[in-house]
Amino acid sequence: MLYRRMPKNGDELSILGFGAMRLPVNEKGGIDEPRATRQLRDAIDRGVNYVDTAWPYHQGESENFLGRALADGYRDKVKIATKLPSWMINTREDMDRYLNAQLEKLKTGHVDYYLLHGLDGKSWDKLERLGAIGFMEAALADGRIKNAGFSFHGRLDDFKRIVDAYPWMFCQIQYNYLDQKNQAGTEGLEYAAERNLGVVIMEPLRGGNLGLSTSPPSVEEIWQRAETPRTPVEWALRWVWNRPEVTVVLSGMNEEAHIDENLAIADAALPNSLTKEECDLVDEVALKYREIMKVGCTGCGYCMPCPEGVKIPMAFEIYNKMHLFGNEMMAKMQYAFHLGKLTDDREEGYASQCVACGECLEKCPQEIEIPDCLADVAEEMEGSDIEDRVALLKQMFNIEA
Repeated sequence: MLYRRMPKNGDELSILGFGAMRLPVNEKGGIDEPRATRQLRDAIDRGVNYVDTAWPYHQGESENFLGRALADGYRDKVKIATKLPSWMINTREDMDRYLNAQLEKLKTGHVDYYLLHGLDGKSWDKLERLGAIGFMEAALADGRIKNAGFSFHGRLDDFKRIVDAYPWMFCQIQYNYLDQKNQAGTEGLEYAAERNLGVVIMEPLRGGNLGLSTSPPSVEEIWQRAETPRTPVEWALRWVWNRPEVTVVLSGMNEEAHIDENLAIADAALPNSLTKEECDLVDEVALKYREIMKVGCTGCGYCMPCPEGVKIPMAFEIYNKMHLFGNEMMAKMQYAFHLGKLTDDREEGYASQCVACGECLEKCPQEIEIPDCLADVAEEMEGSDIEDRVALLKQMFNIEA
């Protein structure tokens, strides 16, 4: 495992951080705790020392899980990062209430890296007005948090304004080879680093889309021209780690094979280790993906729950894969399987259920026009045969009507 130094405090952090937003789940949809615990502890034993969570992850259970999983001495081996749920804050007192509850859930006396969660210009202005700076100063002074930072989903000018508003220790931004000019982007990364902030990266694989085991044929043709063969995951992660401004890259690892692969890549991903020709190749792949990808969804789930029951991230994931790989029949069956009412205890989650209420628009960090995109999904993925597909799947899987 390679490590990079947090500029202001000197902490040596593993370049690969363990993201606890997409932990393995059981058949009931809850965290598969025995498996997730084994995965987390294995990653820590192999050098990972930065673990990231937040109040809403896994319907509020991620922090509770970590509190249990980091027992038996594992808490002392890692830096925990968690986040104040900014959208739920209406008073200065709320800030202390949520932080104290998080300390209890995590079973710890302090949070090593504490972030204001998912800021944009509007949410920062509200938190600042409510006394967020004073809250951070008080929490630092009494030891409940050790380092103050923020995560960001918004416009570049607001990012710079927030960076300059307080002497933050670090920030967390979305960054990958598709998002070089999106949100904070490369300019924001450099801006934060120039001001000596550590930079933690989320969504290095764009919700997994850049790390699919089989690339779309038109993308694979480009990768095949590389002198050094690499998997799509390695290209994506190495591209981010190539930037010396990056401190930690978060990965939401929930498969043992993914953990092994990411750890192996993190053993060799030195800054400035890709050649110019390799960087140019990645840029060419990015252009191709932008041509064929329909919706810029990362699958973060911030848009959920939908009041009409639409399974928004799943609808977009299947829709994107159909256009990436061209297998319309398989995609439409997957759509019926994941969004249809196959059993009595599961509700439909079709894109066509969207009534354009706009609630998701306020939550989406990618600023996707979700209702418009869902209308496109419904038009292409549903049709008059959708119930026939559901019936066929019930027959295939021996599910009683």
